[in-house]
Amino acid sequence: MFNKEKLHFGCAPINWTNDDLPELGGELTYQQCLSEMALAGFTGSEIGNKYPKDLDTLKKALDLRGMRICNAWFSCEFTTKPMEETIENFKKHRDFLHALGAKVIGLAEIGVSIQGDESAPMFKAAPILTDEQFEKIAKGLEELGRLAKEKDMEIAYHYHMGTGIQSLAELDRLMDMTDPNLVPLLFDTGHATFAGEDAVALLKKYIKRVRHVHFKDVRSEVLERVKKEELSFLQAVKNGIFTVPGDGDMVDWDGVFKILDENSYEGWIVIEAEQDPAKADPLEYAIKARKFIKEKTGI
Repeated sequence: MFNKEKLHFGCAPINWTNDDLPELGGELTYQQCLSEMALAGFTGSEIGNKYPKDLDTLKKALDLRGMRICNAWFSCEFTTKPMEETIENFKKHRDFLHALGAKVIGLAEIGVSIQGDESAPMFKAAPILTDEQFEKIAKGLEELGRLAKEKDMEIAYHYHMGTGIQSLAELDRLMDMTDPNLVPLLFDTGHATFAGEDAVALLKKYIKRVRHVHFKDVRSEVLERVKKEELSFLQAVKNGIFTVPGDGDMVDWDGVFKILDENSYEGWIVIEAEQDPAKADPLEYAIKARKFIKEKTGI
């Protein structure tokens, strides 16, 4: 059963202002992001590039709205840079999140990623990692897992389209190569579905390793267009590949909630469904998502 005291719901600011596509929501402020999240009934947020880097400024903005920070994306570059460089950047990131009270650090290896290349066809150009690259990632992630534990935190690996770890087979390999106690998982319904996997089956397989959850659905007609026209990840986002739970047509939400419920999942469920805010009003979709979650969980 869900523990109402230990299950929390948040939003990602990428639904308002897109870090990878600055033109999407570029006019919106972080204050608007936080205010509308709170207005929609959420209590947590991840961190976007518009959020203040000054700890006191950000804390004040959060406190005014009764909000908390639950996570912030961290980019690993074990495949293309010395391990020490990623480790030093991680320590700074970890310490900032720790000061904000976050317990989880969502991260992904992006050294050879095409996710930010608007000219790279999503499926045709997706990187295939070598044995050596997998070994570097696995070794690096375990070290970051140890560093997180120094602050009573955990990392959560975010499989992501265009990164070389997007399919279930690729994720399986990484999970097999790493200590479950050091490298937990961030479960993302949208990226699993976009990759052609069954999100419910993936969750069922790794539920004991999941420490953070991202909810988004996928629009099947956009996915077909992405494949047919060989669109990039960013082009797919612009065209509306993702949407909030309760609006798309590909994720088996009853199956997802059933597994989370049966395993008494504790932690954060975050709506991370980036869209063009000019086409999909972020507040409207946040309210829609929160209503959907309440219908499914009673919380």
